[in-house]
Amino acid sequence: MSDSASPGQAPLLEVKDLRMYFPIRKTGSFFAPKVEYLKAVDGVSFTIRSGETIGLVGESGCGKSTIGFSIMRTYQPTGGEILYRTREGRVIDLAKLSYRDLIPYRKELRMIFQDPYSSLNPRMTVMDIVADPMRVQNVAHGKELEDRVAELLRKVGLRPEYMRRYPHAFSGGQRQRIGIARALALNPRLVVADEAVSALDVSVQAQILNLLRELQKEYDLTYLFISHALGVVEYMAERVAVMYVGKLVEMADTASLYSNPLHPYTEALLSAVPKPDPRAHMERILLEGEVPDPTCPPSGCYFHPRCRYAQAVCREQFPELRPVKPDHLVACHLAEQLSLQGVVR
Repeated sequence: MSDSASPGQAPLLEVKDLRMYFPIRKTGSFFAPKVEYLKAVDGVSFTIRSGETIGLVGESGCGKSTIGFSIMRTYQPTGGEILYRTREGRVIDLAKLSYRDLIPYRKELRMIFQDPYSSLNPRMTVMDIVADPMRVQNVAHGKELEDRVAELLRKVGLRPEYMRRYPHAFSGGQRQRIGIARALALNPRLVVADEAVSALDVSVQAQILNLLRELQKEYDLTYLFISHALGVVEYMAERVAVMYVGKLVEMADTASLYSNPLHPYTEALLSAVPKPDPRAHMERILLEGEVPDPTCPPSGCYFHPRCRYAQAVCREQFPELRPVKPDHLVACHLAEQLSLQGVVR
């Protein structure tokens, strides 16, 4: 089940039963081969409303970045739908389009990458890096192109004369600003920010986060904000989706999820959020065991081997994502019975 958009408001993007499987090895005999798959994303559904920020959180390897790359069609999804509403109001399934048919929509969906050092070509000047999407889409040339790059650099807090320099001349924060300018070059509607501040110093993170919020207001942007840092996500997102081993386990508005989580995994994640008040006390929940192998997940709830509340039903039946409260979805058999602790202020 996916979350629903506000009454009368059609979602900008609707992901339905998204699956992304990677073949890893072949087993069986020569005459009866069998391919084993790593199920990085397995049946994920959610919507993104125009102008909002959705936070996507979870441990490393849970599949959150794979969702971002699938939406951008860097990966060809194994199954499911990625329904995008165009500026004209038409709904198209990005998952079904060919590479050629995707080209017009790549202007409207852009990405900010995690590593500002490896995401910029060291052989290209800032001018070429930021201008490249506009050249590819044939939207500006010559003096108009140079003026557009200069304007974008100003918007992200860099001086236009920097456009003749190469990436090695900049700090990590400045490089990420260049990456943001590149993402804005084609006036996008949806921006996927994949761990956009995780590689930066804390003080620089705050500057980049504030910049992203300012740009969202100015350009009417919609963000899918992918991160493992729940404190950062709380600052950025109106709604938060929590992933575990390729599946969504909880989704709600940020205030509800942080104050009243309904899934034990969300409670464990929130227990690690730094507290600004040193007098605030919350028990740190240390999860035992390892994250399950996505090629061979456990029966029932994938989280039950590490869950301190697990019962027999958790080991036997897989919990579907369902609404427990208004606009609050959770995949837990015991959601109505548990009283879980949120972030202590």
